[in-house]
Amino acid sequence: MATTALMVLGTAGGGAATAAADTVIDTIPVGDGPGGLAITAKGNRAYVANSFDDTVSVVDTVTNTEITTVAVGDFPFWVAITPSGTSAYVTNQFDDTVSVIDTGTNMVVDTVTVGDAPREVAITPDGTRAYVPNLVEDTVSVIDTATNMVVDTITVGDEPSGIAITPFGTRAYATNAGDDSVSVIDTATNMVVDTIPVGNRPFGVAITPFGTRAYVANGFDDSVSVIDTLANTVVDTVPVGSLPFGVAITPSGTRAYVANRDGDSVSVIDTLTNTVFDTIAVGDAPLGVAITPFGTRAYVTNRDDDTVSVIAIDQCLGSLCIGFGSFAGGGSTGSGAGTGAGSVAGGGSAGSAGS
Repeated sequence: MATTALMVLGTAGGGAATAAADTVIDTIPVGDGPGGLAITAKGNRAYVANSFDDTVSVVDTVTNTEITTVAVGDFPFWVAITPSGTSAYVTNQFDDTVSVIDTGTNMVVDTVTVGDAPREVAITPDGTRAYVPNLVEDTVSVIDTATNMVVDTITVGDEPSGIAITPFGTRAYATNAGDDSVSVIDTATNMVVDTIPVGNRPFGVAITPFGTRAYVANGFDDSVSVIDTLANTVVDTVPVGSLPFGVAITPSGTRAYVANRDGDSVSVIDTLTNTVFDTIAVGDAPLGVAITPFGTRAYVTNRDDDTVSVIAIDQCLGSLCIGFGSFAGGGSTGSGAGTGAGSVAGGGSAGSAGS
C-alpha cells in the first residue's frame, strides 16, 4: 500500500489556505468511448465499459493506470460489481447480452442473453440479483447471479435506461427516458408498484445511503429530480449542467455528483439544500461517475476523449479541512467519505453505476 500523508488545508469558508475542494487530480487513458464504470468494494479497481471497441478497461486506482483490458460483447454500455467484488456484470447494448467477468482472473466466464438493447445494470445489496433495463422492449431483465440465468422480466415504462436499488434491496428505481417517468419495482414480487413523473428524458439515477431520496438526471431539461422514496413523489428539482447523464452519491449521502455530457463538467449537489455548490471541468462528453467506497475519489468517464477523470473529494470536520488531493494515485482502501463542510463521514452508498 502506498504511503500517503494528510494535508491540512485551512479552515472551511476562509483563511489564506482554504481547501480547493473537488479538484481533478489525474486523467487516465482507457479504451474507445468509455461509458459506465464501477469500483470494487475494496476500492482498488475500477472497471470501465468502452462502448466503441467492445472492451472493459481494468484500472488500478492506486496508480491510476489501466492494467488490462477484457474483451466483451458488442457496444458495452454499463458495469456493476457484486458486493463481494468477485464478479463484474457488463451490459452489451448491440447484442442483447450481459458479460460476466471474474475479477480474480479478469476473464469473461459467462454471457447472459437479456432483452433488446440493455442499458444500465444494478445489483442487489445481497448480490443475488442483477437488474437490467432493456431500452427497446420496455422491460427489465432480472438475472439470478448464482446461475447467471434470467429468472424474471418486468414490463416498465418507455425506453428504460437507468436503474438503482435501495440499500435494503426492497425496491428498484428504473428511469424511463421515453415517457419521462421512473418505475418503482418491488424486488420481492418483481412488480411495478408505482410510477413517478420526472423531468425530460431521465437517464441516470442514484439513491442515498439511507434510501430516503433518489436523484434522477433529466438529460433534455438540464435538471435533477429529487424523489422522496417514502412517498414516491418529486420533492425538488435542481438545475445542473448541459445534458446530465450519470449520477453518484457519496457514502455520507451529503453530495451528489452529476456528469453533464454536453457541458464537459460535473455538477456537485449539496443534498441537504439541493443546490449546486460546485462545477468541475472534466474531459469531453462525461457519461458515468462512480465514487470510491470511503468517498475520497470520484471517477468520471469521458466518452469522446477516451479518458477517465479522477476527482479528489476534500473532507471537512467542523471548520478543519483535510485535503486528499496530494495523494499519489487513488486509494486502494477506498478513501474516507465525501462530505460537506461540518459533517462527518458516514456509511455506504447505493446508486447506479454508478451503481
